[in-house]
Amino acid sequence: MCSGPATGSGRAIPGGGQPGGGSSPGCRRDAGSSGLSAVKIRLLDKRLGTEIPLPEYATEGSAGMDLRACIDSPMVIEPGETSLVPTGFAMHIADEGLAAMLLPRSGLGHKHGLVLGNLVGLIDSDYQGQVFVSCWNRSDAPFTVEVGARIAQMVLVPVVQAGWEIVEQFEDSDRGAGGFGHTGQK
Repeated sequence: MCSGPATGSGRAIPGGGQPGGGSSPGCRRDAGSSGLSAVKIRLLDKRLGTEIPLPEYATEGSAGMDLRACIDSPMVIEPGETSLVPTGFAMHIADEGLAAMLLPRSGLGHKHGLVLGNLVGLIDSDYQGQVFVSCWNRSDAPFTVEVGARIAQMVLVPVVQAGWEIVEQFEDSDRGAGGFGHTGQK
């Protein structure tokens, strides 16, 4: 688990951040050690950081931090049903060069058929609301989401915005316009 030092409230923030702003050294993802901007989060549920762990990286090599179900009681998602599950926190990335992607947890999808209803969630840098996870039960059996269960993972990714350059034709490439299984064909 990668989390920063405990704060005065007894809470540790991944990356060494402090509730209400600021950061401290102690984690490889700290703004000071990696050069990345700190991502601000607001705790919307008082159980986060005490009864329910804050979003966190499971290991030093984890690309995604685990997001947990911040619900009051177990939630049953019936086969074929999609439900929005709150995480209990709001975030504001603020850095236009970053976005967050919500991805399914491989074990939940493979073993239980629980994946994201929108397949991949995208959180823009200017979004400031609560993070919800759209959970879709694609299995034939009901799935129970327990309070505090890990339901998805969030990965921060760089963003490049592009402008359009209108041209009459493209320069030749090895692939050309071939797609949908074109490579590997002889």
